[in-house]
Amino acid sequence: MIRVQTAAFDIAEELAKLKAGNHNIGGIAIFVGTVRDMNNGDAVSAMTLEHYPGMTEKSLVEIEKEARSRWPLDASLIVHRVGRMLPGEDIVLVICCSAHREAAFEACQFLMDWLKTKAPFWKLEEGGGKSTWVDARESDDAAARRWHRL
Repeated sequence: MIRVQTAAFDIAEELAKLKAGNHNIGGIAIFVGTVRDMNNGDAVSAMTLEHYPGMTEKSLVEIEKEARSRWPLDASLIVHRVGRMLPGEDIVLVICCSAHREAAFEACQFLMDWLKTKAPFWKLEEGGGKSTWVDARESDDAAARRWHRL
């Protein structure tokens, strides 16, 4: 399940809804990405995430579908916020549920690595009286490459 939204999300509520009635789940991995007040040594006072509606959701569905083809997931969730956010606010929530922890951990890490490199989001950071578009990082690309099938 995927959602792109401007509103904040409640982690406990999302988890409860996701696992409700599913007693096969034995392992749950959760990742929450949060706006920091620093990036590369520069102060960040706000961050704005932009996206292309429709295109973004389609991309997230494909990324989640790929994870489900690789690991035996009983449930998964991606919630990604867009719009302007302040330091301390949550940006993204990824939850992976499986019968066993290893699949949940790996799928969660895979989803985040691919979200960082394949999902069409653009990040604008504000701080120190200027606004800067954040470029892709080689470290994110390197993390995603380890998941490519040969």
